[in-house]
Amino acid sequence: QVQVVESGGGLVQPGGSLRLSCAASGSIFRFNTMGWYRQAPGKQRELVASITYSGSREYADAVKGRFTIFRDNAKNTVYLRMNGLKPEDMTIYYCNTVPAVATYWGRGTQVTVSS
Repeated sequence: QVQVVESGGGLVQPGGSLRLSCAASGSIFRFNTMGWYRQAPGKQRELVASITYSGSREYADAVKGRFTIFRDNAKNTVYLRMNGLKPEDMTIYYCNTVPAVATYWGRGTQVTVSS
């Protein structure tokens, strides 16, 4: 069964840190570029970070220097380390392949940034 499960979200103060995790079925994860996406209310879902199977990374300008994506191919898991969180980072975060496949979307994990 194709499955993606995100976790690690929560409430953090501005400037704080979180680490998100995404466990994916091997059929999704293996050899694919994986990405973290987010969707703020009223906006389109955007790709914030991606990582190829070999470890090459790309980031959206809004998160560059603050977020780090990494993956553990043995565990079929991709992570997003988020430092220096800002109120504008507050939303639901999802992982998927890059490009995204509609049937792979999970429930996401909520990140709340508030003092």
